[in-house]
Amino acid sequence: MKQNENNIDYPLLLVLFCLIIISLLAVYSGSGQYYSSDPFYYLKRQAIWYMIGIAVMAAVAYFDYELLERWATPLYIVGVILLLLVHFFGVYRNGAQRWLNIGIFEPQPSEFFKIFILLFLSVILYKKGKKRLSFIESIPITAKVGVFSIIPFYLILVQPDLGSALIIAAIAFTLIAVSGISYKMILLIVAGGTGLVGFLVFLHNQYFDLFIKIIKPHQLERIYGWLDPHGYASSFGYQLTRAMLGIGSGQMSGWGFTQGVQVQSGQIPEAHTDFIFAVIGEEFGFIGASVLITLYFLMIYRIVIIALHSHNLFGFYICTGAIGLISFQAFQNIAMTIGVMPITGITLPFISYGGSGLLTNMITLGLVLSVNLKSKRYMFSNNE
Repeated sequence: MKQNENNIDYPLLLVLFCLIIISLLAVYSGSGQYYSSDPFYYLKRQAIWYMIGIAVMAAVAYFDYELLERWATPLYIVGVILLLLVHFFGVYRNGAQRWLNIGIFEPQPSEFFKIFILLFLSVILYKKGKKRLSFIESIPITAKVGVFSIIPFYLILVQPDLGSALIIAAIAFTLIAVSGISYKMILLIVAGGTGLVGFLVFLHNQYFDLFIKIIKPHQLERIYGWLDPHGYASSFGYQLTRAMLGIGSGQMSGWGFTQGVQVQSGQIPEAHTDFIFAVIGEEFGFIGASVLITLYFLMIYRIVIIALHSHNLFGFYICTGAIGLISFQAFQNIAMTIGVMPITGITLPFISYGGSGLLTNMITLGLVLSVNLKSKRYMFSNNE
């Protein structure tokens, strides 16, 4: 079906353009410590990934998203197979087994599975319809979403990749929360999650030998570093204390571009990836950090508007899943950098250096734009 090019959401694209500029500046400033012989190394690679991402986003945007309804199940199955291949044959690097070596490059299937689970769960809930369900009626659909989410959640968690596993959970919960299931069921899910955390704390305090079979040593170290960063400032809490010191020293307007003391001295590890918010906070201060957070709010706002204008539930759920994907990543990354949440390795969407993660977010935005292109055509047609 032909799309109307006049229906492109230019405010959303403007927000994306601003994020691209911030990303390139922050990646350049935060990565200089790694390649002194070529300070533009990571900047050039990030720019290339953005060009690829923009091309893919445009292709997805002009693709009829409704055709993905029939592809959602095959994509989910392929995604699970890829995760199993990673489990048995994946590339092991930096204490994790997350990549597949296919010769030309090493993709990270867990990144692309975020798209697959978004589409698959959207189809499941789309077929449910608009009806508000009772608690009893909510049990089958909730169980179905839960089972199909737990499978990839576990396969990703054991890589180990807690960050990506939590994003899968965030997408599933966001879709469930707006799906029309009983509010009692939603409260039960929240209570179950809270109870699980309480149970893990109990195991840690009373049955530590059993606890360490569930929580990996490096994950426990990150929790210790989060709860008492200054007490573990030379070990588990090193990244966090340095990041908070850098952000705090930025004060209102920051030290200036490429002038951050902590960043430029190499005191903040992974400053161009996981801890890129520390670069922005130290060099651009509270003003720069506020601008970035405002841009995220504007992006989510535009996606909400597109979701509400969608002419069918499938498009609505795609946009809702995109909100869960982007907002959780942004919240978790910023929160872990300032010590509000434990460090999980989740990158800052559209800002952090990286290929697979950036491409995943660009595809997600392409799906949202596809929903918008078709929705507005219906909104002003005679079929409305």
